[in-house]
Amino acid sequence: MNLETPALALAVLLTAAPLASAQAAKGDPATRASALLAQMTLEEKIGQLCQSFVFPGMQVDEPVAKGQLGSLLFVMNPAEANRFQRLAMEKTRLKIPLLFGFDVIHGFRTIFPAPLATAASWDPALAEKGQEIAAREAAAVGIRWSFAPMVDIARDPRWGRIVEGAGEDPYLGAAMARAQVRGFQGKDLGPERVITSVKHFAGYGAAEGGRDYDAVQIPDTQMWNVYLPPFEAAVKAGSTAVMAAYMDLNDVPATGNRWLLHDVLRGAWGFKGFVVSDADSVKSLESHGYARDAADAAVRALHAGVNMEMGFGGTAFGATLAASVKAGRVTEAQIDAAVRPILEAKYRLGLFENPYAYEAKVASVLGAAEHRAAARRAAERSAVLLRNEGSLLPLARGAAKKIAVLGTLADSKIDTVGSWVFDWQPADTVTVLAGLRQKAGAGVAVDYAPGVQVLRSSPSIFDLLRKEPRAAAWSEAQAKDELAKAVALAAGSDVAVLVLGEAQDMSGEYASRSTLALPPGQQELLEKVVATGKPVVLVLLNGRPLDISWAAQRVPAILEVWYPGSLGGEAVANLLFGDANPGGKLPLTWPLNVGQVPIYYARNLTQKTEEHAKRYWNEPHAPLYPFGYGLSYSTFAISNLKVDKASASVGSLQAGQPITVTADVENTSAVTGDEVVQLYVHQRAGSASRPIRELKGFERVSLAPREKKTVRFALGQDELRYWSGSERKWVLEAEAFDVWVGNSSAASLASSFTLTK
Repeated sequence: MNLETPALALAVLLTAAPLASAQAAKGDPATRASALLAQMTLEEKIGQLCQSFVFPGMQVDEPVAKGQLGSLLFVMNPAEANRFQRLAMEKTRLKIPLLFGFDVIHGFRTIFPAPLATAASWDPALAEKGQEIAAREAAAVGIRWSFAPMVDIARDPRWGRIVEGAGEDPYLGAAMARAQVRGFQGKDLGPERVITSVKHFAGYGAAEGGRDYDAVQIPDTQMWNVYLPPFEAAVKAGSTAVMAAYMDLNDVPATGNRWLLHDVLRGAWGFKGFVVSDADSVKSLESHGYARDAADAAVRALHAGVNMEMGFGGTAFGATLAASVKAGRVTEAQIDAAVRPILEAKYRLGLFENPYAYEAKVASVLGAAEHRAAARRAAERSAVLLRNEGSLLPLARGAAKKIAVLGTLADSKIDTVGSWVFDWQPADTVTVLAGLRQKAGAGVAVDYAPGVQVLRSSPSIFDLLRKEPRAAAWSEAQAKDELAKAVALAAGSDVAVLVLGEAQDMSGEYASRSTLALPPGQQELLEKVVATGKPVVLVLLNGRPLDISWAAQRVPAILEVWYPGSLGGEAVANLLFGDANPGGKLPLTWPLNVGQVPIYYARNLTQKTEEHAKRYWNEPHAPLYPFGYGLSYSTFAISNLKVDKASASVGSLQAGQPITVTADVENTSAVTGDEVVQLYVHQRAGSASRPIRELKGFERVSLAPREKKTVRFALGQDELRYWSGSERKWVLEAEAFDVWVGNSSAASLASSFTLTK
């Protein structure tokens, strides 16, 4: 054994020390957890139900040493993690290891595209690979629990956390949820894997007005058909934990909602893992006006099904549950039931045998070359080409000798990686400007002017982990001067690459917006640059759809790259110069403006047909771009749609004999590229009115020039059943169905079939 460092040697010696009773138990994780639980005092059990943040200034050594905490979060340094772990393993009676958690949302050291961007790839395998790498890097520093994936369906882009999910559609969202759980956890939770905590259960993405933390009112039909499917997919994929949401759901806060945490999660779905609260959301039950005090909040959360409380500076569980047991408000059997799955998870992770991070391994894992290559590929596959009039893109090599790169975001590393990143390294990050300079080559001048400053949100707790200082605000005179410089640079160039969008802290938590307009100053810069008459490529860095209706009519090329991650600049350069071919599709409906919000494709029919209805008197009601839309440098034809059965019985589907739908997709161009073939269905009648269209299948297909492939989709009972509000149950009905196959939700290639009794 090569003990490369003293820290590693210490870790091995401690691991090999005589096992305490907690480690010595034999059997599977459930058996071992039960044996350990039988040895624990009430106080030790309650300690396992408590989790604390570790931010600068927070003192947690004493509660760790006393066994009052079972988990810590936001410990990113492996040496510090080992120090805390030694306190737990040396000072506590039963030597139960700590479980370190962290918000590993779209990468740890190597940052992948934001989750909304990854959903735009329509490539679940890509999402799985990204989270596998994120898990490997996080596990190297001792983090064995990720507070991801976030699978909230969001149909209001004003909500800041739309960037963390997969968009508006439950079918696409479920596919991405399954993939991420598989990526994080693998098959056996080996030493390079982490457990997941699918969040935020449930309905958080439907916050009223798109305002973060606001109450939610969701009818049960929408809950079952739209908001719950991605959570069920994650649970069925094996997610070890579930995070309860902050908000009030139908007048009962989610953290105290027994229907959610017990009836649905454990009853209907058979979930055997544990539920963690969101930060301080147990204590917040009092703020909601739901609980009388902290003790009442703890009792209600435990009764509802919360196993572990996440807290800043102490928890209601730790402060009050022992007294509530003695008072008879909670039984010790309930405490045991809450603790058991937490202990099982620690055994499954192998923490009792190997509780320490191997510090010597960290340098070779974080930011490994193969990780960076995967992040670059993910950014390339997540980009969506929204417009390309006159085939401006890809840029012809040698045709442009002067390229103007404009916009503050073009040279901002933190805005390249995006929101919800904490252990990223600026030195590892390639901006759009750096990527273009690297790619353009000799003889091409790539000059830069910021043009306009993107003002960031007010400081928050996440500023502690920014790694880049906030720039001082420009004076009015400086702002005018910078704008003039940028316009002049564009006027003297052969092509202008204008990088606009949102600063990273304009998306995510605490980052809802009442407008979808470009941030102040950007629209003026855009219009002045376009007025120069030079070819303009608009590159968007953002975490939500923005109002680009003006640009969509006047800018020849628009490329949506979201927050593309550590290698975002290299990916953008490859895309602009044609070394990568855009193939992503929108995971949400892109509105014309904020007045159309909420807008989504899977809406119900109304008494007037789409052709005759006038939703707004002053403008069209159609979106700027439909769900599933995206262009390519290649062209494709989808044809020969076939449904293998004109009719089939409900019973045959229930017996596992699906209807098969096939279609041919052909690359009709001379450029290798990807097309995402999408299947939509509509049930014409039934016990409830059904959406105009619903996504029920997709496949991203790579095709060489003139190559043709046949794609196949299976429509079984899971695809065709729905929760009926009138029947109050899942139904699979004998009715007629329409089928469309195409490259967006506006697909026109159609067929039909009928289900019989």
